[in-house]
Amino acid sequence: MRRTAVLVLAAALGACGGGGDAPATTAVAGAAVGVVAGCDGSCANAATALSVAQVQGVISRAVAEAQARNARATIAVVDRVGNVLGVFVMAGASASVTVRSTRGTARIEGGLEGVEIVPATLAAIAKAVTGAYLSSEGNAFSTRTASQIVQSHFNPGEVLAPGGPLFGVQFSQLPCSDLAARFAGAAPDAGPKRSPLGLAADPGGFPLYLAGTPVGGVGVIADGLYGLDADAMDLDDDLDEAIAFAGTVGLAAPEDRRADRITVEGKTLRFSDLGTADLRTDPAAAPSFGSLAAIGVPVAVPGYVGAELRAGTAFGQAASGIRADALDYPGLDAFVLVDAAGVERFRPRAGTEPAGALSAVEVQTILRTALEVANRSRAQIRRPLGSAARATISMVDSEGTILGIARSRDAPVFGIDVSLQKARTAAFLSSRQAAAALQALPPAVYLDRGLTVLRADAPGDYVPAVRALLGLPTALADGQVAFSARAVGNLARPNFPDGVDGNPHGPLSKPAGRWSPFSTGLQLDIVHNAIIQHVAFVAGLAPDVPRNCSGISGFDSGFQQRAPATLLANGIQIFPGAVPVYRGETLVGAIGVSGDGIDQDDMVAFLGVARAGFTAGGPQHPAAARRSDQLAPNGARLRYVNCPQAPFIGSDEQEPCRGL
Repeated sequence: MRRTAVLVLAAALGACGGGGDAPATTAVAGAAVGVVAGCDGSCANAATALSVAQVQGVISRAVAEAQARNARATIAVVDRVGNVLGVFVMAGASASVTVRSTRGTARIEGGLEGVEIVPATLAAIAKAVTGAYLSSEGNAFSTRTASQIVQSHFNPGEVLAPGGPLFGVQFSQLPCSDLAARFAGAAPDAGPKRSPLGLAADPGGFPLYLAGTPVGGVGVIADGLYGLDADAMDLDDDLDEAIAFAGTVGLAAPEDRRADRITVEGKTLRFSDLGTADLRTDPAAAPSFGSLAAIGVPVAVPGYVGAELRAGTAFGQAASGIRADALDYPGLDAFVLVDAAGVERFRPRAGTEPAGALSAVEVQTILRTALEVANRSRAQIRRPLGSAARATISMVDSEGTILGIARSRDAPVFGIDVSLQKARTAAFLSSRQAAAALQALPPAVYLDRGLTVLRADAPGDYVPAVRALLGLPTALADGQVAFSARAVGNLARPNFPDGVDGNPHGPLSKPAGRWSPFSTGLQLDIVHNAIIQHVAFVAGLAPDVPRNCSGISGFDSGFQQRAPATLLANGIQIFPGAVPVYRGETLVGAIGVSGDGIDQDDMVAFLGVARAGFTAGGPQHPAAARRSDQLAPNGARLRYVNCPQAPFIGSDEQEPCRGL
């Protein structure tokens, strides 16, 4: 009865715009007035960027709300591609946070659970990046939204429900990623920038909008805990969320783009458990930034920002690191990544294998075909309804070398790193080298609160677990199974089959009592030591992490990089949207897609290869008998791809992937 009442209340709040939110034209000093709510992906231009005055306004409003709640907060503001525009620390704010997914005295052992040495500045930055990276002109997601979609059940708190649709996305945008750009100087420059802790699931991070388009994010930590919301069925009075929400007023997401106007699998997403009516301050009456000197100061964060506030970059312009394509994808409204000099980073290129490698023309053709499929596809998580899917598409060779990256206009930024993770995951697990590479990696050295070793778990231990479940004694070493990202996700869930409580864990997951969103299994163990090294760097205890997340030893042996693998350079991903690519019987690479819905991601990747028009001898999907969906361990068949029915705008085509 209580849950039913809460759900009715939540629906009512969503219907009235999140608990009495001020209209989009609310006048707030240093903020935007007359926000356009009807943008469909094309509103961003050279003028849509945060100014220093707007950054100051976000901080001032957040500080006022923190004071009204007798709290001391750390507040971070970023632009849309992750440039940190300022980090403000109130006097008396906690210098560090504890990472924890449980409530009360319950405790998970291992992973990042219980770590108490993470600087609060990094937690605030990760929250701000999450709000910015998950949002677009078609959807506005917060860290509360992220919390809902990364846990072991969707919705969190439900039983016998499968994992969240973006299960595992929290370990993307990592500080060790070879794709992510790094802080280079006094002025914001080309992104996408890395996030110090990956994506956050702790309420208190929101996107910021200007004239209908996202221009950045704000993140707050004030309660000392970097966690998540373990129960989506109730409404919380969350301190971090209240302070961050106050900061957004005047730059808030358009109401009809917020997560609570979007459904996935018939379930409404969450955006915020409060609105402006729940604030204890009037944001329009917030003190000027110049008056805050006695309350707190902007601080420098090594690797991210100096002790000053900065203006953001304009998304979609060369300075942001993402601009319109002019060379390879004519007529497709494609965008590409560029460096600080405006030079394209990942134009189609040939693979690096000595024989059978993909050619630059083949890579370009597959990327172009995938963009065409995306442009025709109906988005799952984008408004207005019926909009075309926007996605990032990455291709790698069998060694993990990036062969090309292309994007749709306004695709969410998080999908850049994630699409590459997905492609590398499919290529890695389908290769003959996976077992040997995992066995060569040093163990993940877990910490017991501080700098005390709790346990060390070797990535190589997952190899016999996979072989035992699949009944294949040479799996991950013989290249006989083509694993999609969806199939890898099946094996990485805390229950196998997914969502069946009480069943044993998947062979790539941690078991009960050791699993949490901060301790997922192989996905985290590959990159755990790299994350800890980066935390140590910011704390002044170690050099910064290299541009490869794999092969780094624990802090107890000085963070030495040993046997790094290009296929694991930015980590792996464990939700759908990637398939391996073959030439005959030979693995030559993989395609990964991330954008506006996981079934759409699967379809764009799958049809990008299938509809590229190659004849015999060209790049193809593996033979059906080789695909992971031919395996049914313990009677539960693995999946390969799941393409949506009737997915195309203006077409009655029903099952586009059948028979391919």
